[in-house]
Amino acid sequence: MRLLSTVCTFLVVVLLVCSCSGGRHARTGKRRYVVAFSQCNNAEPYRAAQNALLAKRFREAGDVDLIIADAGQDNSRQVAQVETFIRERPDLLIVAPNERAALTALMGDAAEEHIPTICLERDIVRPYYTTYVHSDNVAIGRMAGEFIKNYLVSKYRKPKGNVVEIRGLLGVEGAVSRHQGAAEVLARYPEIRIVADPVADWIQARAKDRMTEVLRAQSSIDVVYAHNDPMAVGAYLAAKELDREKQMIFVGVDGLGGPAGGIKKVMDGILAATFVYPLCAGEAADVALKMLRDPSFKPSKQYVVQPQIMTPQKASQLYRDLKVQ
Repeated sequence: MRLLSTVCTFLVVVLLVCSCSGGRHARTGKRRYVVAFSQCNNAEPYRAAQNALLAKRFREAGDVDLIIADAGQDNSRQVAQVETFIRERPDLLIVAPNERAALTALMGDAAEEHIPTICLERDIVRPYYTTYVHSDNVAIGRMAGEFIKNYLVSKYRKPKGNVVEIRGLLGVEGAVSRHQGAAEVLARYPEIRIVADPVADWIQARAKDRMTEVLRAQSSIDVVYAHNDPMAVGAYLAAKELDREKQMIFVGVDGLGGPAGGIKKVMDGILAATFVYPLCAGEAADVALKMLRDPSFKPSKQYVVQPQIMTPQKASQLYRDLKVQ
């Protein structure tokens, strides 16, 4: 079944790229550009929001045809998709890697073919890209660590307590760095203990299952820190089923807008806080348009978009602002 899915993906990508390539000089005679985007997993809300913003920005640009291929959190599928894109030579290639190592050599091939490339939000092992647009996951982890410490001080009048850390996909930069940043802070307080650190691969349903297991093993939990909001919500749902959700707080990362996003979950009291990890797609689109339209433009090797904390005091205003956009 997976083979059939991969073959179908190949066919869709090839047909789309070929049709767009034939239209690079549209009937108006104006230059059109093809941008190929390999997305690691459309099923994640954060990734779906990235796709929507990129599509909107390039549609508004008026001279860009965007092709999005979904890797479905499968390294081999993403490698196959990027190989196809390289053969078809788009004007620009954007990649959000599923895992860093799997695409490294292939991105080197794209560089040898002189295809301009952008790594979006996740990088690769070696810098075989033209530019890398991302936020600072270590900074987010540190912010989360400080928030957890301050909460525990307010609860116990000293930095102590039990924390569950729900990790994203192992080996992915976001999961590694969000753990690292929080660990740097919490390691300074020996009475703050990480009592469990299950892996849920960024998926809400898996986080719910893993948290159910943790709850059965741990009688005392003060904080659940999840590497994204869907996993934090999954942990909350597990605790709620066992009537334990009021015994702990839930902290996430991403801070998406919309009724299912992390900001609304903070407003609803499900999450105590989330840390807004910018989509980075708008900034990537800005850089991409300059790369496409201006041959003299030399992008920086990386662009860093700053994160921010989202607490109940801030959430309502930002939620309204996002709805207006």
